[in-house]
Amino acid sequence: MGMEQDYKAYAQRREDMATTHFGPLWLNQEKRYVHPFRIFGNVWYVGDSWVCVHLIDTGNGLLLIDSGNAGATSLLVQAIWEAGFNPADVKWIIHSHGHLDHIGGANFFKRMFGTKLYLGEPDAVMFREKPWISAIQNAYNDCDALFTPDYEIKEGDVLTFGSITMEFYLVPGHTDGCVAIFFDAHENGKTVRCGYFGGFGFNTMQKDYLIEIGDPEYKTREIYLQSIAKVRDQKVELFLGNHCINNDTLGRRQRQLDNPDGPNPFLDSELWGKYLDQKRDEMLAFMCDPKNI
Repeated sequence: MGMEQDYKAYAQRREDMATTHFGPLWLNQEKRYVHPFRIFGNVWYVGDSWVCVHLIDTGNGLLLIDSGNAGATSLLVQAIWEAGFNPADVKWIIHSHGHLDHIGGANFFKRMFGTKLYLGEPDAVMFREKPWISAIQNAYNDCDALFTPDYEIKEGDVLTFGSITMEFYLVPGHTDGCVAIFFDAHENGKTVRCGYFGGFGFNTMQKDYLIEIGDPEYKTREIYLQSIAKVRDQKVELFLGNHCINNDTLGRRQRQLDNPDGPNPFLDSELWGKYLDQKRDEMLAFMCDPKNI
């Protein structure tokens, strides 16, 4: 095949990509860029308008919760710089779960800066034994790849990163290895409890999907409900989203900008419980819908 034919094949692949579920997102990542901002104390937002990434300054290195979309690592690096930090200081990345839209920068940070990578143990097993469940193939880029975690998070782990101690729980459902994270953040003598839930999406609750991954009885849906119940009553004053839709990240940021001297719109001791209750109720309704049975 000559160069002209190679180019035509390339152009056709891009046209085909635009018709896929993820394609429009991959083809124009930059339009989702969000200027980074401080949420509270040492907790910053460095994600985009769709997938959340949080940066925590531990006092002895930076920690990220998730590493962004496949193909969007340049946006994450820019956000870290714009926030006033050096990406080379990212010592740890905690991955909420093993899907391609949350692990995009993992290998870059590992190879470039020696960053230690963390992932829930069941998703680490999935990477090794059933990597297609990660959907990495949907990145449409053979340069994207899964990673080997430096540490596989287990139920009940309590891990310390610099001055920050985090408690971890496995909350399977969206993937088998989703993790919930709880830790304290501090600002001007005030301490608040942060909570993070590793994946709420129902895309992995569809019957065709569950049958394909080996769950023809749809047991994963009940597991999802059990995971929500498991952490629902945790004390959380600062709910950090996995996707912006979870806690209205951008709406709260706009309120922060509109009233910089007012109360912090991200501090809401009721939001965690309300949102988990909402997802519980939505899942129960989903399970009763005849088209999902």
